[in-house]
Amino acid sequence: MLRPYGLLPMTPKLLVLSAPSGAGKSTICNMLLERNPDFRLSISATTRAPRGSERNAVEYFFLPEEEFFAKVENNEFIEYAEVHGHYYGTLKASVEALLRQGFTVLFDIDVIGALNIKKQYPEAILIFIRPPSQEELIRRLKNRKTESEAQIQKRLERLPMEYEKADYFDYQVVNDDLLSTVVFIEQLIRKR
Repeated sequence: MLRPYGLLPMTPKLLVLSAPSGAGKSTICNMLLERNPDFRLSISATTRAPRGSERNAVEYFFLPEEEFFAKVENNEFIEYAEVHGHYYGTLKASVEALLRQGFTVLFDIDVIGALNIKKQYPEAILIFIRPPSQEELIRRLKNRKTESEAQIQKRLERLPMEYEKADYFDYQVVNDDLLSTVVFIEQLIRKR
């Protein structure tokens, strides 16, 4: 079967994208999913409340903290971490099921979670998405209108740690043009 834009199917992989908030990671993930029918998004579990129109088991598995930590105790997560005051984690069973079905599993997670996945799955491809500049990142965060100034500041305070962890990723890509960034990522992963 020919894929959109003439791309050929590939063997299932774990593709992990991380970025500072506002760098365009979720938009890139959505485009990769649209363009690659053999990709599936790993849905993370989180203790945070849904935002806007987010739905349970679609964008996230929204769990109360007690249930989340019961899953931690039962070793049901590949990785989990606290991010911006809430817990997020990747459920092993979901990822393994997608791989068995022949899908490349796409992760949209923070840098700590990405590095934890790499420990358990050394073949995972880690890509860190960088914004063109800090000024552009701030502009994007403010234009989203989903966080308060205090929340934006909290996200910006994570930048030094995120950039330090990015040095351990397989690739770092600057998202200065969305389509070019997506095509470049597709080319990177097909080489592996």
